[in-house]
Amino acid sequence: MKLGFGLYRHMLDDEHFAFARQCGATHIVVHMVDYFHQNARFSRSDQPVGDTGGWGTAQADVWTTEELLDIRARMAKYDLTFFAIENFDPCHWDDILFDGPRKAEQIETVKQIIRNVGAAGIPVFGYNFSLAGVAGRIQENKARGGAKTVGLNGVNEQTESPLPASMAWNMVVDEDAEGIRAPVTKEQLWQRLEAFLKEIVPVAEEAGVRLAAHPDDPPLEFVRGQPRLVNQPHLYQDLLDLVPSSSNALEFCLGTIAEMSEGDVYEAVEQYSRQDAIAYMHFRNVKGKVPHYHETFIDEGDIDMAKVLRILKENNFDGVLIPDHSPQMTCPAPWHSGMAYAMGYMKALMQVL
Repeated sequence: MKLGFGLYRHMLDDEHFAFARQCGATHIVVHMVDYFHQNARFSRSDQPVGDTGGWGTAQADVWTTEELLDIRARMAKYDLTFFAIENFDPCHWDDILFDGPRKAEQIETVKQIIRNVGAAGIPVFGYNFSLAGVAGRIQENKARGGAKTVGLNGVNEQTESPLPASMAWNMVVDEDAEGIRAPVTKEQLWQRLEAFLKEIVPVAEEAGVRLAAHPDDPPLEFVRGQPRLVNQPHLYQDLLDLVPSSSNALEFCLGTIAEMSEGDVYEAVEQYSRQDAIAYMHFRNVKGKVPHYHETFIDEGDIDMAKVLRILKENNFDGVLIPDHSPQMTCPAPWHSGMAYAMGYMKALMQVL
């Protein structure tokens, strides 16, 4: 298994590449959809703990092979491998998610993105087939020593308020749209996912790319009036069985799985790593379950992280682990110190194994 690091698009510079390598990373997962550029609440020097609300306005940029190769080459100077892209821009596929009039056009856009990613030699594309995205999480000082972290303290106004017609996932896609999104049934959502996978998985196979599905966070039954797709561990199996293929895989978020109201996180790790279905893992810890949980430092939550690594090793997992995000520490560099702490802990566990 390999130690990786997640970076947002605005972080793709020498400073952040050097930091990731100094922390021991060999592989990079990139969020090409960058809310720092789109939401004035955050600046480059104010790294949020995690995405706690809307991400601003989507841009619909189609990432070219040349652009991705340039990023890959700049990483390589620091001995870092461009391993994965995480998330489509909602404007790439809002009509796929909501069965809108531009669905066929957007399917072709997504296919081209996957081809570009494969041509750039990037082996994995993470995605979250979610209508309402992340919503309702709040920032609190609940990690050890009062460190700032995110969590869910019961359902709230944001989880319960209907999703505006102007939004898909948790970004604005049409500023002129009025009203709210019509409710969708779980059956309809799964039908849309199946249609999406049947179109995209063959393209991914040809391009040499593994699609990797993220579970729903927070894993409630409904968020903003819309159903969740993978909010229990066993539903990951349903997703894999829709289109069996090595290119239909999982972006396994350990913290989200632990937050779910049913199932056992270790059994889930065993089940999906045994199938070689995990492309990469968000390796973070949490206390509690929906609707009351909060993220913790990597060594203080409910999950025995060493036990997870032992299961992965037994099943010959050869993917990438990234810390995803971490509580912020009380110092002049809250984000950097929190991430460095997580990376050091992960590297030590891996060396012990």
